[in-house]
Amino acid sequence: MQLLYQTHSPYARKALVFAHEAGLAARIDVVHHETSPTLRNEQVYAQNPLGKVPVLLRAGLPPIFDSDVICAYLDTLHDGPSLIPAQGEARWHALQLQAVAQGLADCGIKVRWETVRRPEALRYEALREGYTQKLLESYDWLERELDIDAPLHVGHIAVATALSWLEFRELPDFRAGRPRLSAWQDAFERRASMQATPLSGQTHD
Repeated sequence: MQLLYQTHSPYARKALVFAHEAGLAARIDVVHHETSPTLRNEQVYAQNPLGKVPVLLRAGLPPIFDSDVICAYLDTLHDGPSLIPAQGEARWHALQLQAVAQGLADCGIKVRWETVRRPEALRYEALREGYTQKLLESYDWLERELDIDAPLHVGHIAVATALSWLEFRELPDFRAGRPRLSAWQDAFERRASMQATPLSGQTHD
């Protein structure tokens, strides 16, 4: 398999960390691709109509795109404990965490557009503040609701990679006043899967 990747994408990193945790990383060839809404990458568009990474390419089979879908597919390929709980409240909590993590990354990207990426004269402060509030509310929710003692699952991976990216991009701080979440993130950052997939690089528009 080949993973179309970007070294500064929280979504791509989530898929790759998942692969490491599932014991599948050795089966995946990782290929970096630069993409952004203003930089068209023809190789990525050929595999994903949204022009975004990650995309998982499989020999003789259609490509799979979106990190959630890639993780769900990878979870069918290994013999260890499932990283996506199959049923009950554990499943819904893991998927809820994954959704919050997706929202964190989405909101962080929007804050960056209104802070550093959009031409200064076109930045909309009220929109930036609105997305910042979504980040702060989500941090507070995670401080209360993150199941830090549960077996590893996709929600943990999604949250850890999103928070790591937010810190990498120097976006609103999730640590202030949230000791439980901060300690959990510090421990997760030490996992081999995170150490093997460091964030690097800048977005090219």
